[in-house]
Amino acid sequence: MILDGLLRDIGKCRICRDTPEYGKALPHEPRPVIAASPSARLLIAGQAPGTRVHASGIPFTDPSGDRLRDWMGIDRDTFYDKRRIAIVPMGFCFPGLDAKGSDLPPRRECRETWHDRVVGALPEIRLALVIGQYAHAYHLGTYREKSLTRTVENWRHIRDQARPYRVYALPHPSWRNNAWLKKNPWFERELLPELRGDVAETLRT
Repeated sequence: MILDGLLRDIGKCRICRDTPEYGKALPHEPRPVIAASPSARLLIAGQAPGTRVHASGIPFTDPSGDRLRDWMGIDRDTFYDKRRIAIVPMGFCFPGLDAKGSDLPPRRECRETWHDRVVGALPEIRLALVIGQYAHAYHLGTYREKSLTRTVENWRHIRDQARPYRVYALPHPSWRNNAWLKKNPWFERELLPELRGDVAETLRT
């Protein structure tokens, strides 16, 4: 199968360490983290693994994952059932930290080499959760606004107009966005109930 071959090749990929095209080489051994199956109906398109996910090799094994599962209204077993949910970040490997201790942006080499090919091998996707500004920039096209807040505020239009499947534009579920969530209570009050309903419907059918 096409996807099986892609996943094998991704597992062996060392482009950002051995032949980087943008900036410095990855300073550690790559460990691509991705979960996908041709039967998946829901796509989670995030940014890149953090330190905990790099250590575990399993996507969203951190507090961000706990919050994302709560946003979606599903348990861990459902979340990690790759037959139903594909987790395909913009960068598959932990990109390292900047001088302030924050995660660096996803590596462009990864996106340019693999992302379209993987998403193209997921023919059953009916709903996508696009998480964070880097995923917004790539997946939303002209639906992306000038700021993350304005993009997420426009969630109804994006959800109903984006093609070829329904799309939710979300902030990253990191603790770093706690202040954003407090300033934007409409997110939990209005968006999350709709998101949970669409997730349940997508996984049920």
